[in-house]
Amino acid sequence: MAVREIVTIGDPVLRERAREVAVDELRSPEVQGLIDDLIETRRAANGAGLAANQVGETARVAVAEVERTNPRYPYKPPIPLTVMVNPLIEPVDDETFEVNEGCLSVPDLRGYLERHARIRVRYLDRDGEEHDEIRSGLTAGTFQHEVDHLDGVLFVDRADPRTLSTWEHYERHQRAEFEERAHAIVRRYGS
Repeated sequence: MAVREIVTIGDPVLRERAREVAVDELRSPEVQGLIDDLIETRRAANGAGLAANQVGETARVAVAEVERTNPRYPYKPPIPLTVMVNPLIEPVDDETFEVNEGCLSVPDLRGYLERHARIRVRYLDRDGEEHDEIRSGLTAGTFQHEVDHLDGVLFVDRADPRTLSTWEHYERHQRAEFEERAHAIVRRYGS
């Protein structure tokens, strides 16, 4: 396992749609090593998730995990380590909520955007087992954010540009209000 460099906005790999991973390829040492590196890199950066594009790879692989002690996201409910290969997302209904997001590939910038409140996500895990799950609230937002990466979409593409702020200004002017909103989202939708 290795902590890889996270590529940042402007690198063309972030705008590429990641390619599907065949089941036999999934079992290869290269893809299994990529998964291990994504996990290690996400943990080192204290992110909520990480997609292969963010480490310069165009395989359709992403990980999500939130620990209770994550300093970047103290308001997010825990997500057990989830490895998603070839994930597909569809909204369960038309309900959305507004969330303030940041991204490891867009350092020092945050903004408000709409996310679906409930999604159905289908994916293979690292062992090739199929999963079909309903995710809601902030966890649904995290999954949508990572699948966006695999489609070559960054949160700034969906954010209201008038709400973009640096982390410093987010801390000073938006964090308290957003964390109250985030806690309300968790109360309403759970994880």
